[in-house]
Amino acid sequence: MKISIGNDHAGTEYKLAIVGLLKSMHIEVKNYGTDSNDSVDYPDFVHPVAKDVEANEADFGIIICGSGNGASMTANKHQRVRCALCWNKEIVSLARQHNDANILSLPARYISLAQALDMVQTFLETGFEGGRHERRVEKIACQ
Repeated sequence: MKISIGNDHAGTEYKLAIVGLLKSMHIEVKNYGTDSNDSVDYPDFVHPVAKDVEANEADFGIIICGSGNGASMTANKHQRVRCALCWNKEIVSLARQHNDANILSLPARYISLAQALDMVQTFLETGFEGGRHERRVEKIACQ
């Protein structure tokens, strides 16, 4: 499995911990995020993640910013990207099960690091249910 990850300055600590978790799970990681706490513009670090997912160069993406909103909005501009802004494990599960989310957006200023790590594991372990949800997911992309 290959994961692309990106973050702005608000998500540096979380990104570093998530990369450590992913590597411990023997998951290949493409890191587009900043490793600094100096202010940066989140789109510069989110677009490469979304492009990887869009082009099937990554199985999933994880993006992290302060609220998760700007990162999610940026990622969802890309076709074939279904980015879910999540704030607990239940929302993560539903995003995967019902929406076939392929990018997880984390709000670093509103969740703990432990929650973020649990949410990443839930994201990776939860599958898409298909069925009635598949028809709906097929209607998401703009034609």
